[in-house]
Amino acid sequence: MIQENNTALAGTPPTTTKSRRVESIDLLRGTIMIIMALDHVRDYFHAYSYLNDPTDLQHTSVPIFFTRWITHFCAPVFMLLAGISACLYGMKNGRKALSGFLLTRGLWLVMVEMLLITLFWTFNPHYPGFILQVIWAFGISMMVLALLIHLPRQALLVLGIVLIAGHNALDNVHVDGNGAGAVLWSVLHQPNFSGFTAGPFRFIIGYPVIPYIGIISLGYCLGGLYAKDTAPETRKKLLRNIGLGAIALFIVLRGINIYGDAAQWSVQKNFVFTVLSFVNVTKYPPSLLYILMTLGPALLFLAYAEKPLNKLTSKVTVFGRVPMFFYLLHIPLIHGLGILAAGLSGHSAGSMVNLTTWVTANPQLRGYGFSLPVVYLVWIVVMLMLYPLSLWFSRYKQANQGGKKWLSYF
Repeated sequence: MIQENNTALAGTPPTTTKSRRVESIDLLRGTIMIIMALDHVRDYFHAYSYLNDPTDLQHTSVPIFFTRWITHFCAPVFMLLAGISACLYGMKNGRKALSGFLLTRGLWLVMVEMLLITLFWTFNPHYPGFILQVIWAFGISMMVLALLIHLPRQALLVLGIVLIAGHNALDNVHVDGNGAGAVLWSVLHQPNFSGFTAGPFRFIIGYPVIPYIGIISLGYCLGGLYAKDTAPETRKKLLRNIGLGAIALFIVLRGINIYGDAAQWSVQKNFVFTVLSFVNVTKYPPSLLYILMTLGPALLFLAYAEKPLNKLTSKVTVFGRVPMFFYLLHIPLIHGLGILAAGLSGHSAGSMVNLTTWVTANPQLRGYGFSLPVVYLVWIVVMLMLYPLSLWFSRYKQANQGGKKWLSYF
């Protein structure tokens, strides 16, 4: 169902022309944001997260594995939708305006990641470590896309596919140390969770950008399917076929076990755990198989979600309309609840404050945490708390669209 202009995670670009909103995109984005919040609640509340990796098949259980695995869809789907949204904005405002929008919003996202989101994750105003994650990757990818959109559409599509499909050929290339070459390679392809030091600061790069530039470029090219002269039936058919093709290619490549992911699958202690091994693909950076596994179902979702909203889906789209607002609220809320939970469970509330690394790596929190049902309960409470705020801001944005430029940042 099409009304006003859809938004990227970075916010709604300002426009003076009457625009349309693609509700299926908002619905998918809102669904992914709800799933994302589950992952972050798990980080701050699940006892297992402070002991082992939930995808470690030697220790995990099926519910713990899938609680983590389902959140793998978040980053690549966000990036794909950002590309689609950029294309829709360009259709209405022109390529030059789009290039400027992507450049300024991308730079803003990088600054927000460093100065606000790092603070929200750590509650440490001294900034001993900057954690460069998905919003950072969004920002860099948007700034690169600001240049790439001037390529012919077919050339950009080929480039996007090459970046997605070919970056795993670089898996055996490593640049060690703390020099400029190591930093650049970490930004592009090799994550560094121990971090690079620069004076009193440490920069932790978890989201290398080569595959994400490929994804946002692919999304931009797919955005052309939402042009006014494209029949809905044609769009749905193409999205369905591409989605099914991506899933089929994932199954074939994963079955061959030769290329597309550095972590190969293997037969496990039983059939269920063998299936877990099959879908347990690499997230940092997202491998070709990871991208196929997540974007294939996302494209099917878009193909079949173009229908009038009902009571449930209309509520989910609220989160999809105010993505950055939601993102900036949910992290400090979850972190704050984590401080409260630590204090109430007999641990030092201060162990959740002034963090210098990711919360689950803090040795002071060994022994802290709750069962998986408690994690899901807290997740539901968080979403119920954020829904009225998101609804209010969504209505505020709609009422002031075009009149307050700062709203475009959210």
